Amino acid sequence: MNRLQRELLRLYGAPADPDLGPAADPLAGGLIDPKGPVRALMLELGRPADWAAVARVWNGVQTDLGLPAPAIAVSGSDAYQLWFSLAAPLPAAQAAAFLEALCLRYLGDMPRHRLAQLPASHAGATASASQPRRVPAEQAGGGRWSAFVAPDLAPMFADEPWLDLPPNPDGQAGLLARLESMGLADFLRAQQGLGAALAPPAGPPDLPANAPAVPHTAPLLAAATATGDRAVTRPAANPAKPDPRSFLLGVMNDSTLDLALRIEAAKALLPYAEAHQKP
Repeated sequence: MNRLQRELLRLYGAPADPDLGPAADPLAGGLIDPKGPVRALMLELGRPADWAAVARVWNGVQTDLGLPAPAIAVSGSDAYQLWFSLAAPLPAAQAAAFLEALCLRYLGDMPRHRLAQLPASHAGATASASQPRRVPAEQAGGGRWSAFVAPDLAPMFADEPWLDLPPNPDGQAGLLARLESMGLADFLRAQQGLGAALAPPAGPPDLPANAPAVPHTAPLLAAATATGDRAVTRPAANPAKPDPRSFLLGVMNDSTLDLALRIEAAKALLPYAEAHQKP
């Protein structure tokens, strides 16, 4: 495995398939499984490429939501892409809802045919395929390559969002090496920060019209407690008022969850513990 493959695996590699042998390429199956847990989220704007609009998202997720910077890529044809990395996998439906909220907040003025996201949501942007091509890659017909690009160079590709030659693998690895994955606490804070852009899930038909609104932590709670293909939803302690501390305690103490998610929840609880210990 070369350096670029290691960086792709570090940021975007899907959970290992237990049926594959140890010698199998961990990225052979692609980066996004539309039916299973994912670590890679891709948002694309093109037809034509528009760096100014993509930059709104790239800057916004960092300054407004406190997330690590996503990777910037040119598609090799007619679009820019942003690649987000999750430290631990979440169900594809949860990741799709998050991307849809980003589109509503930062790209709400864009026609839907110019947007694509993976994993895709039914209500949001659509994609031409359920699995994006790995970046970098040569495009059909040859002569054009997709590639990750540095933020200061991204505006230069607005008219031609591709490379005419294969990108240097070490250079691509160097760009990815500077990036970090967002942990559970990052995701939780960003989801709350998106606020009204996140549509609350519909309640059961027998709920009264004046029933309290579902807090924004509810979708993440369902995602974080997913086991295999079955999501187990645990109600929040107070459905009328989100309680991040109780939610994180529940995740940390839930032995049915992935250890990585429980560790992230424990990290997020540290500020609460330190505040409690102060005289």
